[in-house]
Amino acid sequence: MSSQVSCGIVGLPNVGKSTLFNAVTNSNILAANYPFATIEPNTGIAIVPDKRLSKLAELYKTDNIVPATVKFVDIAGLVSGASKGEGLGNQFLSHIRSVNAIIEVVRAFSDPNVTHVDKIADPKKDIDVVNTELVLADLQTINNRLPKLQKEAKSDAKLKPLVSVYEQAYSLLDQGEPLWNHPDIDRVVINELQLLTSKPVMYVFNVDEDDLANVNKRQDLMELVKPSPALFICAKLENELKDLDISDATELLNSYGQKEPGLWQLIHTAYNLLGLQSFLTAGEKEVRAWTVKKGSTARAAAGTIHKDFERGFIAAEILEYHELINSGSFSAAKAAGKVRTEGKEYIMQPDDIALFRFNV
Repeated sequence: MSSQVSCGIVGLPNVGKSTLFNAVTNSNILAANYPFATIEPNTGIAIVPDKRLSKLAELYKTDNIVPATVKFVDIAGLVSGASKGEGLGNQFLSHIRSVNAIIEVVRAFSDPNVTHVDKIADPKKDIDVVNTELVLADLQTINNRLPKLQKEAKSDAKLKPLVSVYEQAYSLLDQGEPLWNHPDIDRVVINELQLLTSKPVMYVFNVDEDDLANVNKRQDLMELVKPSPALFICAKLENELKDLDISDATELLNSYGQKEPGLWQLIHTAYNLLGLQSFLTAGEKEVRAWTVKKGSTARAAAGTIHKDFERGFIAAEILEYHELINSGSFSAAKAAGKVRTEGKEYIMQPDDIALFRFNV
């Protein structure tokens, strides 16, 4: 893709955002026990775990593997009053405005050594504080635009549908409702305003190690954020895992009843939240996962590799990943009739291995 889309990690101070960011991007930024440890937003790139790539590398006898990636931005902690400029509010809100999706980290762990901004951790209250600030910022944005638009619409009937969408959004926000809970609002119109709560959102509850397998607690926390997706991660554990070899990490995960790192779930869910998928290319030089928007055509996918591929697109040879693995080689799959020739309007699927034919 021409410019990489990003997820912003937001939440109150001291909820584990920077610890989670360190783990997810294998970075080592400051994760201090005081508010505003992260003044400028830190940006990191996380690899999307994909077991298919190592299998393809084995098949093609290559060591060159290029995975898909997701960009994460660690944004300093929001506080009550941020929409009015409290703390470093305006700065933080502008950083959130620049990302494509929001990961809201909520403290659900107990640790007397980590100070909570309100002295006591209350997930519901904390969620309300963050969401209220985002809602208030959005109300301010619409307030700045709506009166003028309403006036213009009196002499230009074409603007009336626009006014209707703005008024609908304003009414919901005025009731304290984030727009991510209302997918029925016209996104094409509302996205022009770059509203914070119109971005896709997922919640990450930062829990104690022992609560990772606590079904009742997880259920209670999920109820707080429905219908948004929710994940349960122990950021402290994930940060420990990144420094272990595979066997030790697996043993530690198993001791908490986990099959894979929570970060894998986080990265995959973030990738999905951003509306992304990957297609594959494979050969002796490299195997690679290429990121495209869901619903991308074969021609658009070719353009992610090189613009010449898109301009001179002739056709795409498509082989489904499992068909290649079962066949043992591309030539065997082709001989068995498993390779399809698709045109420029073909919609790419996540397990597609593509070979593009072009002429420039």
